[in-house]
Amino acid sequence: MKARKVKGLDPAGTLGDNAERIVAARLDELWSFVPRALDPAEVEALHDMRIAAKRLRYVLEVTEPCFGPYARQAGRRTKELQDLLGEVHDCDVLAPRVLGLIGTARTEAVVEVVRRAGDAEDLDPALAADAPHREAWRGLEALLVHLRARRELLFARFLTFWAELEREGFRARLEYAIGERPAGSTVGTPS
Repeated sequence: MKARKVKGLDPAGTLGDNAERIVAARLDELWSFVPRALDPAEVEALHDMRIAAKRLRYVLEVTEPCFGPYARQAGRRTKELQDLLGEVHDCDVLAPRVLGLIGTARTEAVVEVVRRAGDAEDLDPALAADAPHREAWRGLEALLVHLRARRELLFARFLTFWAELEREGFRARLEYAIGERPAGSTVGTPS
């Protein structure tokens, strides 16, 4: 996912003003994946949301001294979101790989069972029951069940976490924080 361009940056402007624009753009980018990312079938939107969370987190970590106290908390919450979405993404990437391994093992087993059958008119069921890789199938099937169940649990945690962010006013509070400058702060002001 390509990052959105940040409009209105001024090389001669203050760090605080430019950081405000960057954080606002990254926050908009993160929110742009809702409601698609709230659908468990929207794997790509969820992955893109993770990348957007990472971008927001990193810019907050670097620029947080420019803003009010909520910016630090927002950075921590964004890291939590990014980590959770990363765990979901791991399941989304691994499950198809495991399915591919299962398919390969089954194809190899079919070839071997046909070879063992030789020129028989019909297949003896005992040959299929004694197919190669049958132990690997069980392990791979168990791994696939684990990955799919874990993904469901993690996705449910994500939905709960996102609802918490909404309830606590994460976006509005961060927008307010980036619009204010801490009293007495010289960070982000021209010298």
